Amino acid sequence: MKKKILIILLIIIAIALVGVGYFVFTDMRQEEKLKTELYELDQLVNAENIDMDAIDDRLDRTVTTGDYAVVEDAFKSYLRENFDNSIQIAEILNDEKLTTLLTVENYQNDGKDFTESKNYIAETRTALEECKTKYTEFLTEEKAMSYINDKGLDSYYTDFYKNELIGDMSSAAQDTTVQDSIDQVIGILNTTEEVLNLLSKNQDGWEIDGENIVFDSDRLSDEYDTLINSL
Repeated sequence: MKKKILIILLIIIAIALVGVGYFVFTDMRQEEKLKTELYELDQLVNAENIDMDAIDDRLDRTVTTGDYAVVEDAFKSYLRENFDNSIQIAEILNDEKLTTLLTVENYQNDGKDFTESKNYIAETRTALEECKTKYTEFLTEEKAMSYINDKGLDSYYTDFYKNELIGDMSSAAQDTTVQDSIDQVIGILNTTEEVLNLLSKNQDGWEIDGENIVFDSDRLSDEYDTLINSL
């Protein structure tokens, strides 16, 4: 009788071990699929010629299942919003209109009140300041974790998200290259606004002669040159 009970217990233990082994193996496969997916996404983002459609496809799809799918969707949502904000920053910084505000052509088309140009400067400056704030927030662990903290997952999965996907963000947070570029453009916008304010407040003191702006006083000319040379 005791021998039969022992055999039954061994069978139950064996079945339990098989079940545990199956779930461990399944989890390992899910983790590897997610790591591979994110590695390939990283390769796309850092490619010399960025394929936006391919990146969008990766961010929109889910390759894992169960709790790992929740982890994947949370992290990709974080990446999506971060990526979209970075794209907006790049578009603003590369906007050709920034380089045309202080041209004779713009002086002719939008002078002498420069209403359109001033509105553009105000809107662009506000957009850049908002993007800069968001960009800085995205580099904090608190922001990154906010995408998964409310998902009701076991601590194992939130720890996996934090340690394996987010990792140490300190080095990225210390790199202020993007923020410095934004500040530099905001500085240019501020000086450009000063130039346009100078011209709009002294509308009778200047005119366009061919491809040049001509002033009727040395004082006004000097103020203009000082601002232009500070850019």
